[in-house]
Amino acid sequence: MTDNRPLHGYTDIAAVGALLADATRARVLAALADGRSLPASVLAAESGVAASTASEHLARLVEGGLLTVERSGRHRYYRLANPQVAAAIEALAVLAPDRPVRSLRESTRAAAMRRARSCYDHLAGQLGVAVTEALLTREALIRTDGGTGTERAQGDPLSAPLQEHPYELGPHAEPVFTDLGVDLNSVRRQRRPLLRFCLDWSEQRHHLSGALGAAVLTRMESAGWLRRQGKRRTLGVTDEGARALEKLLGVDVAA
Repeated sequence: MTDNRPLHGYTDIAAVGALLADATRARVLAALADGRSLPASVLAAESGVAASTASEHLARLVEGGLLTVERSGRHRYYRLANPQVAAAIEALAVLAPDRPVRSLRESTRAAAMRRARSCYDHLAGQLGVAVTEALLTREALIRTDGGTGTERAQGDPLSAPLQEHPYELGPHAEPVFTDLGVDLNSVRRQRRPLLRFCLDWSEQRHHLSGALGAAVLTRMESAGWLRRQGKRRTLGVTDEGARALEKLLGVDVAA
């Protein structure tokens, strides 16, 4: 006899998996993983498909709850539905096989992604981890579980936001973040959690996220320290940024 009673606590992972099990939809999600809103025409170009094909895939992603859409004039702008979608994309990057690198250009692009990239609205990659390490060194952040630096703790997921993180603001938080141009009081007034941390998929170490992580990335971009590499998540450090990071945090970008 078939039991048709609902299974409480069951989540339909297969439904999300079906949405991700298509190369075009995966490329669309990757293009939006830095938190931007992009029109369908741009997403079609980044995915390498016709506009009509992109529209079909976008409609499925919106219906499946992975994207939201907003109309502005004649255009529709798409973005990830929430930070959890970005976190899922980052997590899957650990499990997914690397695509074969067929050219120097592709190799350079892959290396750049690992050096510095945006993860939804905060800084990730080698630079994201290095900045978090520097904040610990300067006691703007302190670790409360006895761990060393940003090292992964036992039981941390391979690549995802940490549900319970072992960090809090340190005794020098106010002056360090002020020097960076981040107003802690203003960030504290936001509704989202001040401190969140992710396990970086390429570095397998923690990087700062949450409201404070978003404020740090916003400040670095507005100050001209970081620059977007075209329409991708990759971030490049400007000469001014390299000097500022060295002076304020002791981060040697060249290293």
